[in-house]
Amino acid sequence: MVLKLIKPVNKINIIKNSIKRDFNISNILAAKNRPIPSNLNIFDRETKKLQRNRTAYDPNYKDYEYIKSEVGYRVADRVFDIKRNFNSIIDLGCQRGYVSKNLTKETVKKVYMLEMSDKMLEQAEIPEEGIEVEKRVFDEEDDLPFENESIDLIISSLNLHWVNNLPKIFKESIRVLKKDCAIIGAMFAGDTLFELRVSLQLAELERKGGITPRVSPFTTPQDIGGLLTSSGFTLLTMDFDEIQISYPSIFELMYDLKGMGESNSLLKRQHNLSPDLLIAAQSIYKEMYGNEDGSLPATYQILYFIAWKPHESQAKPAKRGSANVSFKDLPKVLENKKDQE
Repeated sequence: MVLKLIKPVNKINIIKNSIKRDFNISNILAAKNRPIPSNLNIFDRETKKLQRNRTAYDPNYKDYEYIKSEVGYRVADRVFDIKRNFNSIIDLGCQRGYVSKNLTKETVKKVYMLEMSDKMLEQAEIPEEGIEVEKRVFDEEDDLPFENESIDLIISSLNLHWVNNLPKIFKESIRVLKKDCAIIGAMFAGDTLFELRVSLQLAELERKGGITPRVSPFTTPQDIGGLLTSSGFTLLTMDFDEIQISYPSIFELMYDLKGMGESNSLLKRQHNLSPDLLIAAQSIYKEMYGNEDGSLPATYQILYFIAWKPHESQAKPAKRGSANVSFKDLPKVLENKKDQE
């Protein structure tokens, strides 16, 4: 298999065509009234597992993979930027193998594909022949089932934003990674789906006089950087991609989020959306953010990060005060160097 690498871009635009689908508003509005556990967690992990299993039964699930496939491709690209051969890689929360399917036998010997949804794991695409693959049903919030310092690389794509205990995941990751080995991740972050969030909040404020969380909160680079650093990682690098997709209406957007397994799974979420609230949100969305052609843009911000387990061979910052040239003298130094050349 030949992997065509793509250059990272800051922003891409995708127009989502208005495809005829067998759905109606009741599919979006309906939800089971399950009791809400009382604890300090934010996300209902059991609901997220059910959502992913549900997408696995959808015969048209490939229609909703456009974002996850693209981001998985870009994470794989970052793996190839590391000029090493990896004996063992963990694909944490692999879903349908959006990253693993792009790996090559020239780079990777064995991949552990871990996913909480058994149905989705069954559908996960495996890498090319020549790479050993082991699939395991696994909840990311449990202890990683690997020995200390036994793994060469951990990858995770568009999965960690649904995890309650990120500090534990990062501490477990640094435990199982060998020294001078890395974790590479991508997650929804920042102002992802801000258009949908604002439209639903304003509609609910207008109709009900208050707001409830309809779109899950997303982390910031500062938060992730702090968690990785406090877990013991070093040489941290981050960057952002912004993907903007246009939908015919708010209903197609929400239906696609459901098809991706990205529906709201907050513990304190409301279990239904009234038709009049959705219609009001559609009007607000179109008025505030609508495109000239009548479509509605939805923004997805993707945070990519790579962090390394410390090793004595890694570059270290010089001691404070050890510099023999001041920044204010830099122009003179460069001028002298130019004259010498």
